[in-house]
Amino acid sequence: MVKLSIIISYYKALGHLKLILEALNNQSVKEFEAIVSEDDNNPETIDFLNSNRDQYHFSILHVNQEKDDGFRKNEMLNKSIKTSNSDNLVFIDGDCIPHKHFVKAYISQIEEGVMCKGRRVMLGEKITKNITLNKTIKPLRTVTVLLSDSDNKKEAIYLKNRSLTLTMKEKGLLGCNWGIQKKHLIAINGFDEDYIRAAVGEDSDIEWRLQRIGVESKSMKNKAIVYHLYHERGYSEEGVAMNWDMLREKMDKDLYICVNGLEKLS
Repeated sequence: MVKLSIIISYYKALGHLKLILEALNNQSVKEFEAIVSEDDNNPETIDFLNSNRDQYHFSILHVNQEKDDGFRKNEMLNKSIKTSNSDNLVFIDGDCIPHKHFVKAYISQIEEGVMCKGRRVMLGEKITKNITLNKTIKPLRTVTVLLSDSDNKKEAIYLKNRSLTLTMKEKGLLGCNWGIQKKHLIAINGFDEDYIRAAVGEDSDIEWRLQRIGVESKSMKNKAIVYHLYHERGYSEEGVAMNWDMLREKMDKDLYICVNGLEKLS
Protein backbone atom coordinates (compact mmCIF):
# COMPACT_ATOMS: atom_id res chain seq x y z
CA MET A 1 0.00 0.00 0.00
CA VAL A 2 1.34 3.43 -0.98
CA LYS A 3 0.87 5.79 1.97
CA LEU A 4 3.12 8.54 0.64
CA SER A 5 4.39 9.89 -2.67
CA ILE A 6 7.81 11.53 -2.44
CA ILE A 7 8.31 13.97 -5.31
CA ILE A 8 11.98 14.70 -6.06
CA SER A 9 12.63 17.86 -8.08
CA TYR A 10 15.63 16.88 -10.17
CA TYR A 11 17.86 18.50 -12.78
CA LYS A 12 21.03 17.01 -14.32
CA ALA A 13 22.68 15.79 -11.07
CA LEU A 14 22.39 12.00 -11.45
CA GLY A 15 25.02 11.39 -8.78
CA HIS A 16 22.90 13.28 -6.26
CA LEU A 17 19.78 11.37 -7.32
CA LYS A 18 21.54 8.06 -6.72
CA LEU A 19 22.37 9.17 -3.17
CA ILE A 20 18.74 10.18 -2.54
CA LEU A 21 17.47 6.84 -3.82
CA GLU A 22 19.99 5.02 -1.62
CA ALA A 23 18.70 6.95 1.39
CA LEU A 24 15.10 6.15 0.47
CA ASN A 25 16.04 2.48 0.15
CA ASN A 26 17.21 2.60 3.78
CA GLN A 27 14.00 4.07 5.16
CA SER A 28 12.55 2.60 8.36
CA VAL A 29 9.09 2.55 6.73
CA LYS A 30 8.58 1.14 3.23
CA GLU A 31 5.00 2.07 2.20
CA PHE A 32 5.85 4.85 -0.25
CA GLU A 33 6.68 5.60 -3.86
CA ALA A 34 9.22 8.02 -5.30
CA ILE A 35 8.55 10.26 -8.28
CA VAL A 36 11.59 11.64 -10.08
CA SER A 37 10.31 15.02 -11.29
CA GLU A 38 12.90 15.87 -13.94
CA ASP A 39 12.97 19.39 -15.35
CA ASP A 40 14.91 18.08 -18.34
CA ASN A 41 14.95 15.21 -20.84
CA ASN A 42 18.17 13.36 -20.08
CA PRO A 43 18.62 9.89 -21.64
CA GLU A 44 21.19 9.06 -18.95
CA THR A 45 18.50 9.39 -16.27
CA ILE A 46 16.09 7.17 -18.21
CA ASP A 47 18.79 4.53 -18.78
CA PHE A 48 19.76 4.52 -15.11
CA LEU A 49 16.18 4.16 -13.86
CA ASN A 50 15.31 1.46 -16.40
CA SER A 51 18.42 -0.52 -15.49
CA ASN A 52 18.26 -0.16 -11.70
CA ARG A 53 14.62 0.00 -10.61
CA ASP A 54 14.69 -3.60 -9.36
CA GLN A 55 17.35 -2.89 -6.73
CA TYR A 56 15.05 -0.60 -4.74
CA HIS A 57 12.38 -1.64 -2.24
CA PHE A 58 9.92 0.97 -3.49
CA SER A 59 8.29 1.99 -6.75
CA ILE A 60 10.03 4.69 -8.80
CA LEU A 61 8.02 6.74 -11.28
CA HIS A 62 9.59 9.23 -13.67
CA VAL A 63 8.17 12.35 -15.31
CA ASN A 64 10.25 14.61 -17.51
CA GLN A 65 10.15 17.36 -20.10
CA GLU A 66 10.03 16.90 -23.84
CA LYS A 67 13.04 19.23 -23.93
CA ASP A 68 15.15 21.29 -21.54
CA ASP A 69 13.36 24.63 -21.87
CA GLY A 70 14.68 26.60 -18.90
CA PHE A 71 13.32 26.60 -15.34
CA ARG A 72 9.99 24.76 -15.45
CA LYS A 73 10.05 23.20 -11.99
CA ASN A 74 6.44 24.07 -11.16
CA GLU A 75 5.19 22.53 -14.39
CA MET A 76 6.96 19.29 -13.51
CA LEU A 77 5.61 19.38 -9.95
CA ASN A 78 2.08 19.58 -11.35
CA LYS A 79 2.77 16.63 -13.66
CA SER A 80 4.10 14.73 -10.64
CA ILE A 81 0.96 15.46 -8.60
CA LYS A 82 -1.15 14.00 -11.42
CA THR A 83 1.12 10.94 -11.60
CA SER A 84 1.14 10.24 -7.85
CA ASN A 85 -0.73 7.24 -6.42
CA SER A 86 -1.08 8.51 -2.86
CA ASP A 87 -3.34 11.05 -1.20
CA ASN A 88 -0.32 12.31 0.77
CA LEU A 89 2.54 14.13 -0.95
CA VAL A 90 6.03 15.13 0.17
CA PHE A 91 8.33 17.40 -1.82
CA ILE A 92 12.13 17.37 -1.71
CA ASP A 93 14.81 18.77 -3.99
CA GLY A 94 17.38 16.80 -5.94
CA ASP A 95 20.19 18.04 -3.69
CA CYS A 96 18.59 16.94 -0.40
CA ILE A 97 19.21 13.51 1.12
CA PRO A 98 16.53 12.26 3.57
CA HIS A 99 17.20 10.86 7.05
CA LYS A 100 16.26 7.20 7.60
CA HIS A 101 13.06 8.14 9.51
CA PHE A 102 12.01 10.80 6.98
CA VAL A 103 9.15 8.76 5.50
CA LYS A 104 8.03 7.52 8.91
CA ALA A 105 7.78 11.09 10.19
CA TYR A 106 5.63 12.33 7.31
CA ILE A 107 3.33 9.31 7.28
CA SER A 108 2.63 9.89 10.97
CA GLN A 109 2.19 13.68 10.73
CA ILE A 110 0.39 14.58 7.49
CA GLU A 111 -3.28 15.21 8.15
CA GLU A 112 -6.20 17.22 6.84
CA GLY A 113 -5.90 20.98 7.08
CA VAL A 114 -2.16 21.30 7.61
CA MET A 115 1.03 21.71 5.62
CA CYS A 116 3.96 19.97 7.28
CA LYS A 117 7.06 22.16 7.09
CA GLY A 118 10.52 20.66 7.46
CA ARG A 119 13.93 22.30 7.54
CA ARG A 120 17.36 21.32 6.16
CA VAL A 121 20.90 20.76 7.34
CA MET A 122 23.23 22.83 5.15
CA LEU A 123 26.13 20.44 4.59
CA GLY A 124 29.54 22.02 4.25
CA GLU A 125 31.80 21.76 1.23
CA LYS A 126 34.18 19.27 2.88
CA ILE A 127 31.59 16.71 4.02
CA THR A 128 29.74 17.08 0.72
CA LYS A 129 32.91 16.18 -1.19
CA ASN A 130 33.34 13.14 1.04
CA ILE A 131 29.80 12.01 0.24
CA THR A 132 29.82 12.71 -3.50
CA LEU A 133 33.36 11.54 -4.33
CA ASN A 134 32.93 8.30 -2.39
CA LYS A 135 29.31 7.90 -3.57
CA THR A 136 28.07 7.03 -0.10
CA ILE A 137 25.67 8.39 2.50
CA LYS A 138 27.64 6.82 5.38
CA PRO A 139 29.03 10.21 6.57
CA LEU A 140 25.46 11.32 7.35
CA ARG A 141 25.61 10.01 10.90
CA THR A 142 24.47 12.56 13.46
CA VAL A 143 27.80 12.85 15.27
CA THR A 144 29.73 13.13 12.00
CA VAL A 145 27.44 15.91 10.76
CA LEU A 146 27.63 17.78 14.07
CA LEU A 147 31.43 17.71 13.90
CA SER A 148 31.53 18.69 10.22
CA ASP A 149 31.87 22.03 8.41
CA SER A 150 28.09 22.28 8.02
CA ASP A 151 25.53 24.94 8.98
CA ASN A 152 22.11 24.53 10.61
CA LYS A 153 23.53 21.56 12.53
CA LYS A 154 20.68 21.55 15.07
CA GLU A 155 18.42 20.40 12.25
CA ALA A 156 20.41 17.12 12.16
CA ILE A 157 19.27 16.03 15.62
CA TYR A 158 16.42 13.53 15.28
CA LEU A 159 13.76 13.75 17.97
CA LYS A 160 10.77 11.48 17.49
CA ASN A 161 8.17 13.33 19.57
CA ARG A 162 9.31 16.94 19.79
CA SER A 163 11.61 19.55 18.24
CA LEU A 164 14.31 21.80 19.67
CA THR A 165 12.01 24.81 19.26
CA LEU A 166 8.36 25.03 20.19
CA THR A 167 6.98 26.84 17.15
CA MET A 168 7.43 27.17 13.40
CA LYS A 169 5.02 30.05 12.93
CA GLU A 170 7.83 32.44 12.04
CA LYS A 171 9.44 29.99 9.59
CA GLY A 172 8.41 29.99 5.95
CA LEU A 173 7.80 26.90 3.87
CA LEU A 174 10.91 25.41 2.23
CA GLY A 175 10.21 23.82 -1.13
CA CYS A 176 12.95 21.26 -0.46
CA ASN A 177 11.19 19.60 2.50
CA TRP A 178 7.45 19.74 3.09
CA GLY A 179 4.31 17.62 2.86
CA ILE A 180 0.55 17.93 2.48
CA GLN A 181 -2.60 16.08 1.51
CA LYS A 182 -3.05 16.12 -2.26
CA LYS A 183 -6.60 17.46 -2.06
CA HIS A 184 -5.39 20.77 -0.63
CA LEU A 185 -3.12 21.33 -3.64
CA ILE A 186 -5.96 20.44 -5.99
CA ALA A 187 -8.12 23.03 -4.21
CA ILE A 188 -5.72 25.83 -5.23
CA ASN A 189 -5.02 24.34 -8.70
CA GLY A 190 -1.54 23.19 -7.78
CA PHE A 191 1.69 25.06 -8.43
CA ASP A 192 1.61 28.28 -10.44
CA GLU A 193 3.46 27.70 -13.71
CA ASP A 194 3.80 31.44 -14.33
CA TYR A 195 7.00 31.25 -12.26
CA ILE A 196 9.79 30.43 -14.71
CA ARG A 197 12.64 31.51 -12.44
CA ALA A 198 13.91 29.75 -9.33
CA ALA A 199 12.73 30.61 -5.79
CA VAL A 200 9.45 32.04 -4.43
CA GLY A 201 7.12 30.26 -6.86
CA GLU A 202 7.69 26.78 -5.43
CA ASP A 203 7.47 27.76 -1.77
CA SER A 204 6.39 31.30 -0.76
CA ASP A 205 3.66 31.44 -3.39
CA ILE A 206 2.25 28.00 -2.63
CA GLU A 207 2.38 28.70 1.12
CA TRP A 208 0.41 31.95 0.78
CA ARG A 209 -2.27 30.29 -1.35
CA LEU A 210 -2.65 27.35 1.02
CA GLN A 211 -2.96 29.73 3.97
CA ARG A 212 -5.62 31.60 2.02
CA ILE A 213 -7.89 28.52 2.04
CA GLY A 214 -7.30 27.98 5.76
CA VAL A 215 -4.48 25.41 5.72
CA GLU A 216 -2.36 25.74 8.85
CA SER A 217 1.31 24.92 9.49
CA LYS A 218 2.85 22.05 11.43
CA SER A 219 6.54 21.83 12.27
CA MET A 220 8.56 18.84 11.11
CA LYS A 221 11.74 20.27 12.61
CA ASN A 222 13.96 17.49 14.03
CA LYS A 223 11.48 14.89 12.77
CA ALA A 224 11.73 14.95 8.96
CA ILE A 225 15.40 15.74 8.33
CA VAL A 226 17.09 16.37 5.00
CA TYR A 227 20.77 17.00 4.35
CA HIS A 228 21.35 19.65 1.69
CA LEU A 229 24.46 18.97 -0.39
CA TYR A 230 26.77 21.95 -0.75
CA HIS A 231 26.89 23.73 -4.12
CA GLU A 232 27.18 27.22 -5.49
CA ARG A 233 23.94 29.18 -5.72
CA GLY A 234 22.21 28.46 -9.01
CA TYR A 235 19.96 31.50 -9.41
CA SER A 236 20.26 35.27 -9.52
CA GLU A 237 19.05 37.94 -7.10
CA GLU A 238 17.46 39.71 -10.07
CA GLY A 239 15.34 36.65 -10.86
CA VAL A 240 14.28 36.32 -7.23
CA ALA A 241 13.27 40.00 -7.14
CA MET A 242 11.16 39.52 -10.28
CA ASN A 243 9.43 36.56 -8.66
CA TRP A 244 8.65 38.58 -5.52
CA ASP A 245 7.13 41.30 -7.70
CA MET A 246 4.98 38.68 -9.39
CA LEU A 247 3.88 37.23 -6.05
CA ARG A 248 2.89 40.65 -4.69
CA GLU A 249 0.82 41.31 -7.81
CA LYS A 250 -0.96 37.97 -7.47
CA MET A 251 -1.65 38.62 -3.79
CA ASP A 252 -3.07 42.05 -4.60
CA LYS A 253 -5.46 40.36 -7.04
CA ASP A 254 -6.21 37.56 -4.54
CA LEU A 255 -5.31 34.89 -7.12
CA TYR A 256 -5.02 32.11 -4.56
CA ILE A 257 -6.46 29.69 -7.12
CA CYS A 258 -3.83 30.06 -9.80
CA VAL A 259 -4.83 30.31 -13.46
CA ASN A 260 -1.82 28.46 -14.91
CA GLY A 261 -1.72 25.40 -12.69
CA LEU A 262 -2.87 21.79 -12.62
CA GLU A 263 -5.66 22.86 -14.91
CA LYS A 264 -5.44 25.80 -17.30
CA LEU A 265 -8.23 28.16 -16.22
CA SER A 266 -9.70 30.96 -18.30
